[in-house]
Amino acid sequence: MIEELETKSKYVPVTKQMVSKAYKKVKQNKGSAGIDKINIKEFDANLEKNLYKIWNRMSSGSYFPPAVKEVEIPKSDGKTRKLGIPTIGDRIAQMVVKDYLEPEFEKIFHENSYGYRPNRSAHNALEKVRENCWKYDWVIDLDIKGFFDNIDHELLMKAVEKHTDEKWVKMYIRRWLESPVEQQDGTKVFKLGKGTPQGGVISPLLANLFLHYSIDIWVTKYYPSCPFVRYADDMIIHCQTKEEAEFILSKVRERLNQCKLELSEAKTKIVYCKDYRRKGDSENVKFDFLGYSFQPRTTKSKINGKPFLGFDCAISKKSRTKIIAELRELKYNRVSEIEIERLAELLNPKLSGWINYYGKFRAIELHKLFRRLTLRLMKWVQNKYKITSRRKAYDWLRSKMKSSPRLFAHWRAGYIYI
Repeated sequence: MIEELETKSKYVPVTKQMVSKAYKKVKQNKGSAGIDKINIKEFDANLEKNLYKIWNRMSSGSYFPPAVKEVEIPKSDGKTRKLGIPTIGDRIAQMVVKDYLEPEFEKIFHENSYGYRPNRSAHNALEKVRENCWKYDWVIDLDIKGFFDNIDHELLMKAVEKHTDEKWVKMYIRRWLESPVEQQDGTKVFKLGKGTPQGGVISPLLANLFLHYSIDIWVTKYYPSCPFVRYADDMIIHCQTKEEAEFILSKVRERLNQCKLELSEAKTKIVYCKDYRRKGDSENVKFDFLGYSFQPRTTKSKINGKPFLGFDCAISKKSRTKIIAELRELKYNRVSEIEIERLAELLNPKLSGWINYYGKFRAIELHKLFRRLTLRLMKWVQNKYKITSRRKAYDWLRSKMKSSPRLFAHWRAGYIYI
């Protein structure tokens, strides 16, 4: 490990301590290898030398980032999202600059910006949208077309320069912006003045800065009566009337064009938050945000227990379909050579993650998901013990649940159908 002694270079004030701190964060975040195919375990095998090299080059101004490895992640609509994976060493270098800039940026970021910020979460953003939907009748569900691919470098650097005079910071940010992306076939693609790859350590911070000036403070200044919630490039604006929503949407379109961005017209829409009080009608009464669907839902009154039509959020159909597909891809019901305890070990990290995230609001909607899981567990029992009767498989699983009620994460959470 690099010694914890601050040694300042005469060129760039990057210290060994800064690099060491950045390394610890990168290791904690885990992540896969970049184009050099070196993972964190291999990086650690020669840790002191690797960290010294990063510090030496950064502190002398001679650090140049390697190309970013491009990977494609499947999306729910059948398309793919391109992510850029930097090397372990480059992630550490980016973390050094991120740690340096983030405290300063946090002072100016808007309170309704939630994505990739300290002590803020997607649940915080969802809670705020939920509250606003009860107060405001209409929503603008904004989708920016290819946001990360179209961030203008000069506009971004103008925003960076507004908050730092450090030449070394601006130098390295520009180098990261200009570093090429290596595609899966080995071809290197150079950016032409725009774009920052999703997946980089510093990209979310720079994206938040860009959107802070292009949209956050603009909405606050010109339309203060219309609150918004933004999580990275996902944004919801709340309005009192449809006419107001249509007008503001047209102005947002103009504003984004000024910032060299554009709306995805097919995905952007105006939504009516219909409930028992709102008797109007609209083509759209539903929108998705951060994996949840906001729509009219039957809810029981906390006062008298009677049902009424509310407007609330729960796990979206897209999210549920994606989870079911992921469970299907595991094909665990065909793995008969392991014991059920081992099966639970394999499944529980995913189950806990889904429950913790999608069980925050209207957790009852997860029942549909875990009923399917129960059926697949029954098939696993049938395959392992050569049981043809579904009833016997059900009885076996029920007996196991009674003897080990905390075996599976969804059993512990109360999602039991046996």
